[in-house]
Amino acid sequence: MTASQGERPLLGKRILIGKPGLDGHDIGAKIIALTLRDAGAEVIYTGLRRSPDQIARVAVDEGVDALGLSILSGSHKELVHEVLARLRELDAADIKVFVGGTIPLEDQTELRELGVAGVYTSDMSLAEVVASLARALS
Repeated sequence: MTASQGERPLLGKRILIGKPGLDGHDIGAKIIALTLRDAGAEVIYTGLRRSPDQIARVAVDEGVDALGLSILSGSHKELVHEVLARLRELDAADIKVFVGGTIPLEDQTELRELGVAGVYTSDMSLAEVVASLARALS
């Protein structure tokens, strides 16, 4: 691995950051988007208040490797279920889905059982998030 690859572990990866539902807080999503960009990823941000259908369609249209959902509203289980179902309908179940936000510990196992590749909470460092994504997308 070259120094460049080591410093930019997500080089060449396309990642969509989506904000499903009515949650209007996107500072965390923007911080993650910038962090992933700095780690080498091409990042697309959907903006606020997108439907699961809109997010899944953008993920497919943009040919992303991963989809990160930022959810602070408490409706993470329902929204993730809808996004995953829509990705399956669009024949894109191979897109790895990650969830970040306010996710209680008891819900994290259920999200993984639904097919989520990773759950990130505010107590994780940005370096941990990047390293985890790099491992999952390698």
